[in-house]
Amino acid sequence: MTDRADQPAAATAPIPTDDRRRQLVVARPDDAGSLPHVGLVGDTYTVLLSGADTAGRFCLIDMHVPPGGGPPPHRHDFEEAFTVLAGEIEVTFRGEVSVARAGETVNIPANAPHRFENVSAAPARLLCLCAPAGQEEFFLAVGLPVATRTTPPPPLDEADRAALMAKTLELAPRYRSELLLP
Repeated sequence: MTDRADQPAAATAPIPTDDRRRQLVVARPDDAGSLPHVGLVGDTYTVLLSGADTAGRFCLIDMHVPPGGGPPPHRHDFEEAFTVLAGEIEVTFRGEVSVARAGETVNIPANAPHRFENVSAAPARLLCLCAPAGQEEFFLAVGLPVATRTTPPPPLDEADRAALMAKTLELAPRYRSELLLP
C-alpha cells in the first residue's frame, strides 16, 4: 500500500483565461416576471440558473413543494443535489427512506432510482442543483407556466392529467430521464 503523501504531485494544467463573454447572473426568485416559474406534479419550480447561464455546467432550481407534493419515482443520468431551505421532505433512494430537514443537503448519484415527497403539513422549499444542466429544460417543456415562485399549478381534470403524463413520458428520454411507474 502506498501513502498518498509519498506520491509526486500530479501535473496540473494552467487555469484558463477569463471568458469575458460570460456575465454575472443574479437570480431574484421573488421578483415578479424575472424568472420562469412552472407548475409540475403539484409543485412549483423556479429556474434560478439555466445551462445558458452556466455554460451547461449545472442548473439551479428553487422548488416550492406543498404538503403531498413531489415527483413520482424516477432516475436520470446526471447528478442531483437538494438543500432543504424550509420544511422537510421524505427521500426514497434505492428503496430506502430518509427524511431531510431544513439546513440539510441530499445528493442523488446519477442513474439511481429515487423520489421525494413532502409528507409534512407545511410547504417545503428546496434548492436543487443538477449537473450537468438540462433538467431545467425538461421542467420548462412539460410544466405549466405560473405567476410566482409559490403559485400552485392549475388544477387538471382527468383528461389534462393523462395528456400531461403522456407528454412527460414522451419527453423524458430526450432529457436523460426515466419515470419508474408501476
